[in-house]
Amino acid sequence: MAKVEIAPSHRMDCIKEYYFSKKNREIAELRKAGRDIISLGIGSPDMPPHKSVIDRLGKEAQRPDVHAYQPYNGSDLLRQAYADWYEKWYGVKLNPKNEVLPLLGSKEGIMHICMAFLNAGDQVLVPNPGYPTYRAAVTLSGGEVLEYKLKAENGFYPDFDEMEKQDLSRVKLMFVNYPNMPTGTHPTKELFEKLVDFAGRHNILLVHDNPYSFVRNNLRLSILSIPGAWDVALEMNSTSKGHSMAGWRVGVVVGRAEWLSDILRFKSNMDSGMFYPVQAAAAEALSLGEEWFSELNKTYYAREAKGYELLDALGCTYQKGQAGLFIWARIPDWFDGDCFAFSDKILDECDVFATPGGIFGSEGNHFIRISLCMPEERLAEAAQRVKTRLKR
Repeated sequence: MAKVEIAPSHRMDCIKEYYFSKKNREIAELRKAGRDIISLGIGSPDMPPHKSVIDRLGKEAQRPDVHAYQPYNGSDLLRQAYADWYEKWYGVKLNPKNEVLPLLGSKEGIMHICMAFLNAGDQVLVPNPGYPTYRAAVTLSGGEVLEYKLKAENGFYPDFDEMEKQDLSRVKLMFVNYPNMPTGTHPTKELFEKLVDFAGRHNILLVHDNPYSFVRNNLRLSILSIPGAWDVALEMNSTSKGHSMAGWRVGVVVGRAEWLSDILRFKSNMDSGMFYPVQAAAAEALSLGEEWFSELNKTYYAREAKGYELLDALGCTYQKGQAGLFIWARIPDWFDGDCFAFSDKILDECDVFATPGGIFGSEGNHFIRISLCMPEERLAEAAQRVKTRLKR
C-alpha cells in the first residue's frame, strides 16, 4: 500500500513549536538520564488552589446532572462570579449576561480574538519583548505583526512618540500586558490613560492581558477602569496565576457586548463549553478574599529573595520589586555571548534552567528570566550550584 504524504499547511511555515513545549521535553530527557535539573522556566504555579476550591470541584462532580455539554458562553454562576470579582477588586461594573465571556484559559482567548477580528493584511501592534502567543496567534489568523519595543531605558513601557512615527493605517489591534510578562513592569494609571487615548485616536482595539494582577503587585488595575476605555478596549484575565489554577484552564474576556458576541461566534465553533464542576470551583476561587492573596504573596516574596541570590551568583543585574511570577535580569558583562548561550551554559554546568529572554523578542536578547514557581530550598540550591560549578 502506498504511503500517504501530507505536507503541513503554509500557515505553519511562519511559526515554530512553542519554546517551552520543546524545552520541557529536553529537560525530561536529561532527568531520565539521571540529572537533577532545577527548571526555572515556565510560570506554572507549584502550589495548589485554596482547599475550598478543590472541595467544591469534588462536590459538584458528584452531582448526576453536571456531565452534559455546558453553555458556550459559560454558566450563569461563573459569569456572575467574574462580574462580582471585577467590581470588588477593580471597581469595574460588568453585565454578567453579555459583558463577560469565560474562556478555556486566556491563551485560547488570544487566538479567538485574532480569528474574530483580523483579515489578511490587518496589522497588530505586538510588544517586543512579549508573550510569544501574541505573535503566533496574529500570524496564524492571517494578520501581520507590527512590533513596538519595550526598552530598559524606557522602563519597559511603550514609547508612544516612536509608535506615532509608524504608519498605523492598517493597525486593527494592539496587545498590551501590565503587570508585564516577561519584564515584571508594574501597571500605572498614567500608562493606561495614554493607551486609551492612543487607541481612540488611531481606531485601534486594545486587548489588555491581565493575568498577573494579584502576584507581587500592589496596584490592581483594570484598563476598563480608565475613562474612555470601554470604547476602545477588551481585557483578558485568568485564574491560572493569582489562584494557582494553571492546569484548570479557566480564563475570561470582558468588555463591550458586541465585541464579545463576535468572539463567541468563533469560539462556539471551536469548543463545547467548560465542565460545570470546574466552573463552579472557579467561582469559589473568585470569592476568596485578601487573606488568600496575602498568603500567596508571602510565599512568592520569600522566593524572590532566593531568586536575587541566584541572580547575584550569576552576576546578573536586575530591577528589584518586579511584579508577577518571574524575575527579569540582564546577563552579566563577563559572559561573551547571547542569552541562549548563557542559558545553555547554566544548564550544562549547573543543571539549572533559566529562560533566555530572546524567546520573547529581539529586545530580550541580553536578558534571562527565572520563575519563582519553585520552593525556596530549590532556589537556594540553584544559587549554591552556580557558586560552586559555574565556570567564568
